[in-house]
Amino acid sequence: MDRLVVSWGRPRAERADAVRNRLHLLTTAREMFAEQGADGLTMDGLAQRAGLGKGTVFRRFGTRAGIFQALMDDDERTFQQQVLAGPPPLGPGAPARERLIAYGRARAGFMVAHRAVARAALDGSQPVPVGTRAPMSQVHIRMLLGQLSLDGVDRDMLSVQLAAALDGPVLLYLSSDELDEAVDGLEECIGQAWQDLIERVCRP
Repeated sequence: MDRLVVSWGRPRAERADAVRNRLHLLTTAREMFAEQGADGLTMDGLAQRAGLGKGTVFRRFGTRAGIFQALMDDDERTFQQQVLAGPPPLGPGAPARERLIAYGRARAGFMVAHRAVARAALDGSQPVPVGTRAPMSQVHIRMLLGQLSLDGVDRDMLSVQLAAALDGPVLLYLSSDELDEAVDGLEECIGQAWQDLIERVCRP
Protein backbone atom coordinates (compact mmCIF):
# COMPACT_ATOMS: atom_id res chain seq x y z
CA MET A 1 0.00 0.00 0.00
CA ASP A 2 1.83 3.08 -1.22
CA ARG A 3 0.46 5.62 1.19
CA LEU A 4 1.77 7.71 4.02
CA VAL A 5 -0.77 8.12 6.79
CA VAL A 6 0.13 10.73 9.37
CA SER A 7 -2.32 11.72 12.05
CA TRP A 8 -2.52 15.46 12.47
CA GLY A 9 -5.33 15.14 14.96
CA ARG A 10 -8.97 15.82 14.31
CA PRO A 11 -9.35 19.24 12.67
CA ARG A 12 -10.92 21.73 15.02
CA ALA A 13 -14.05 23.33 13.60
CA GLU A 14 -13.48 27.04 13.09
CA ARG A 15 -15.85 29.87 12.41
CA ALA A 16 -15.44 31.61 9.08
CA ASP A 17 -14.03 34.71 10.74
CA ALA A 18 -11.52 32.62 12.71
CA VAL A 19 -10.35 30.96 9.49
CA ARG A 20 -9.91 34.35 7.83
CA ASN A 21 -7.98 35.66 10.83
CA ARG A 22 -5.69 32.61 10.85
CA LEU A 23 -4.88 32.89 7.16
CA HIS A 24 -4.43 36.65 7.45
CA LEU A 25 -2.06 36.26 10.41
CA LEU A 26 0.01 33.58 8.67
CA THR A 27 0.27 35.68 5.51
CA THR A 28 1.23 38.76 7.52
CA ALA A 29 3.76 36.78 9.57
CA ARG A 30 5.41 35.51 6.38
CA GLU A 31 5.63 39.05 5.02
CA MET A 32 7.22 40.33 8.23
CA PHE A 33 9.64 37.41 8.37
CA ALA A 34 10.71 38.02 4.75
CA GLU A 35 11.20 41.73 5.37
CA GLN A 36 12.71 41.77 8.87
CA GLY A 37 13.90 38.26 9.64
CA ALA A 38 12.98 36.21 12.68
CA ASP A 39 14.07 38.85 15.17
CA GLY A 40 11.68 41.38 13.66
CA LEU A 41 8.60 39.18 14.05
CA THR A 42 6.99 39.75 17.44
CA MET A 43 3.52 39.21 18.87
CA ASP A 44 2.87 42.95 19.25
CA GLY A 45 4.28 43.72 15.83
CA LEU A 46 2.20 41.04 14.18
CA ALA A 47 -0.99 42.28 15.82
CA GLN A 48 -0.31 45.84 14.74
CA ARG A 49 0.66 44.92 11.18
CA ALA A 50 -2.36 42.61 10.81
CA GLY A 51 -4.74 45.17 12.24
CA LEU A 52 -6.03 42.72 14.83
CA GLY A 53 -6.19 42.80 18.59
CA LYS A 54 -3.24 41.60 20.59
CA GLY A 55 -5.52 39.13 22.36
CA THR A 56 -6.44 37.54 19.03
CA VAL A 57 -2.79 36.91 18.24
CA PHE A 58 -2.12 35.45 21.68
CA ARG A 59 -5.15 33.17 21.49
CA ARG A 60 -4.06 31.93 18.08
CA PHE A 61 -0.35 31.31 18.77
CA GLY A 62 0.12 31.41 22.54
CA THR A 63 3.78 32.49 22.38
CA ARG A 64 6.17 34.06 19.91
CA ALA A 65 7.59 30.60 19.22
CA GLY A 66 4.02 29.56 18.43
CA ILE A 67 4.00 31.89 15.43
CA PHE A 68 6.98 30.09 13.92
CA GLN A 69 5.58 26.69 14.86
CA ALA A 70 2.41 27.58 12.92
CA LEU A 71 4.47 28.68 9.92
CA MET A 72 6.52 25.48 10.08
CA ASP A 73 3.39 23.37 10.44
CA ASP A 74 1.80 25.03 7.42
CA ASP A 75 4.86 24.35 5.27
CA GLU A 76 5.17 20.81 6.65
CA ARG A 77 1.69 20.09 5.35
CA THR A 78 2.67 21.32 1.90
CA PHE A 79 5.80 19.16 2.01
CA GLN A 80 3.78 16.15 3.12
CA GLN A 81 1.41 16.60 0.20
CA GLN A 82 4.34 16.49 -2.20
CA VAL A 83 5.41 13.19 -0.64
CA LEU A 84 1.89 11.79 -0.73
CA ALA A 85 0.81 12.84 -4.19
CA GLY A 86 3.65 14.61 -5.97
CA PRO A 87 5.58 13.27 -8.97
CA PRO A 88 8.09 10.44 -8.48
CA PRO A 89 10.61 9.76 -7.17
CA LEU A 90 9.56 11.89 -4.16
CA GLY A 91 5.92 10.98 -4.69
CA PRO A 92 4.44 7.55 -5.47
CA GLY A 93 5.47 5.59 -8.55
CA ALA A 94 9.21 5.02 -8.08
CA PRO A 95 11.00 2.05 -6.45
CA ALA A 96 11.27 2.28 -2.66
CA ARG A 97 15.04 2.79 -2.64
CA GLU A 98 14.78 5.70 -5.09
CA ARG A 99 11.98 7.22 -3.03
CA LEU A 100 14.07 6.94 0.15
CA ILE A 101 16.93 8.78 -1.51
CA ALA A 102 14.63 11.40 -2.98
CA TYR A 103 12.90 11.92 0.37
CA GLY A 104 16.16 12.51 2.20
CA ARG A 105 17.39 14.95 -0.40
CA ALA A 106 14.09 16.83 -0.40
CA ARG A 107 14.00 16.87 3.39
CA ALA A 108 17.53 18.26 3.51
CA GLY A 109 16.45 21.06 1.19
CA PHE A 110 13.39 21.71 3.33
CA MET A 111 15.40 21.94 6.54
CA VAL A 112 18.04 24.20 5.02
CA ALA A 113 15.39 26.52 3.58
CA HIS A 114 13.49 26.59 6.89
CA ARG A 115 16.46 26.75 9.24
CA ALA A 116 15.59 30.22 10.58
CA VAL A 117 11.92 29.35 11.09
CA ALA A 118 12.78 26.04 12.77
CA ARG A 119 15.29 27.79 15.02
CA ALA A 120 12.75 30.42 16.08
CA ALA A 121 10.11 27.73 16.66
CA LEU A 122 12.17 26.11 19.42
CA ASP A 123 10.30 26.22 22.71
CA GLY A 124 12.27 25.35 25.83
CA SER A 125 9.13 24.08 27.56
CA GLN A 126 8.71 21.26 25.05
CA PRO A 127 10.89 18.11 25.03
CA VAL A 128 10.93 17.98 21.21
CA PRO A 129 11.31 21.23 19.27
CA VAL A 130 9.41 20.84 16.00
CA GLY A 131 7.02 18.26 14.57
CA THR A 132 5.94 16.75 17.87
CA ARG A 133 2.50 15.75 16.60
CA ALA A 134 3.54 13.62 13.66
CA PRO A 135 6.95 11.99 13.12
CA MET A 136 6.53 12.22 9.36
CA SER A 137 10.02 11.08 8.43
CA GLN A 138 9.85 8.00 10.63
CA VAL A 139 6.43 6.92 9.31
CA HIS A 140 7.38 7.46 5.68
CA ILE A 141 10.78 5.78 5.97
CA ARG A 142 9.21 2.78 7.75
CA MET A 143 6.69 2.39 4.94
CA LEU A 144 9.41 2.39 2.29
CA LEU A 145 11.63 0.02 4.25
CA GLY A 146 8.71 -2.40 4.30
CA GLN A 147 8.88 -2.57 0.51
CA LEU A 148 12.55 -3.57 0.47
CA SER A 149 14.17 -6.97 0.92
CA LEU A 150 16.18 -6.50 4.11
CA ASP A 151 16.65 -9.91 5.68
CA GLY A 152 17.06 -9.95 9.44
CA VAL A 153 16.62 -6.18 9.80
CA ASP A 154 14.47 -4.60 12.51
CA ARG A 155 12.67 -2.15 10.24
CA ASP A 156 10.97 -0.35 13.11
CA MET A 157 14.24 0.50 14.85
CA LEU A 158 16.00 1.24 11.57
CA SER A 159 13.29 3.73 10.64
CA VAL A 160 13.78 5.50 13.99
CA GLN A 161 17.53 5.70 13.47
CA LEU A 162 17.29 6.88 9.87
CA ALA A 163 14.71 9.52 10.76
CA ALA A 164 16.93 10.75 13.58
CA ALA A 165 19.90 10.94 11.23
CA LEU A 166 17.87 13.03 8.83
CA ASP A 167 15.85 15.42 10.99
CA GLY A 168 17.39 15.48 14.48
CA PRO A 169 21.08 16.20 13.89
CA VAL A 170 20.29 18.35 10.86
CA LEU A 171 18.04 20.59 12.92
CA LEU A 172 20.61 20.83 15.71
CA TYR A 173 23.42 21.42 13.25
CA LEU A 174 21.54 24.25 11.58
CA SER A 175 20.67 25.91 14.87
CA SER A 176 23.92 27.89 15.00
CA ASP A 177 24.06 31.35 13.44
CA GLU A 178 27.64 30.76 12.32
CA LEU A 179 26.43 28.12 9.88
CA ASP A 180 24.42 30.68 7.92
CA GLU A 181 27.71 31.67 6.33
CA ALA A 182 28.21 28.12 5.01
CA VAL A 183 24.75 27.53 3.54
CA ASP A 184 25.97 27.35 -0.05
CA GLY A 185 26.39 23.68 -0.87
CA LEU A 186 25.01 22.53 2.47
CA GLU A 187 21.84 21.04 0.97
CA GLU A 188 23.83 18.98 -1.52
CA CYS A 189 26.30 17.92 1.17
CA ILE A 190 23.55 16.63 3.44
CA GLY A 191 21.64 15.11 0.54
CA GLN A 192 24.67 13.23 -0.78
CA ALA A 193 25.51 11.93 2.70
CA TRP A 194 21.93 10.67 3.00
CA GLN A 195 22.13 8.96 -0.40
CA ASP A 196 25.42 7.29 0.56
CA LEU A 197 23.83 6.04 3.80
CA ILE A 198 20.73 4.64 2.08
CA GLU A 199 22.76 2.93 -0.66
CA ARG A 200 24.80 1.16 1.98
CA VAL A 201 21.85 0.24 4.21
CA CYS A 202 19.82 -1.08 1.28
CA ARG A 203 22.66 -2.85 -0.48
CA PRO A 204 21.53 -6.33 -1.57
